[in-house]
Amino acid sequence: MADTSHGHTPAAWTGVTIAMIGFCVGSVFMVMAEPLGVIAGCAVVLLGGVVGMIMRSMGLGQPKDTPERIAAREAAVAKG
Repeated sequence: MADTSHGHTPAAWTGVTIAMIGFCVGSVFMVMAEPLGVIAGCAVVLLGGVVGMIMRSMGLGQPKDTPERIAAREAAVAKG
């Protein structure tokens, strides 16, 4: 997997960071037994996914594999 940049993009980092904040918020409110806070945390987690997808569609995610990229990667692997 070293030849790919899976997850090393602004879209991935932003989406995961927002989702992690939502998870932390939901966890705190779960311990406090506040259902509205848990729901708000879940909404923030979902927002992280949406933001990540929007950023990917804006070109800030990993580029799609084209035949040229696949051939270049296979050539690099064959070289050693």
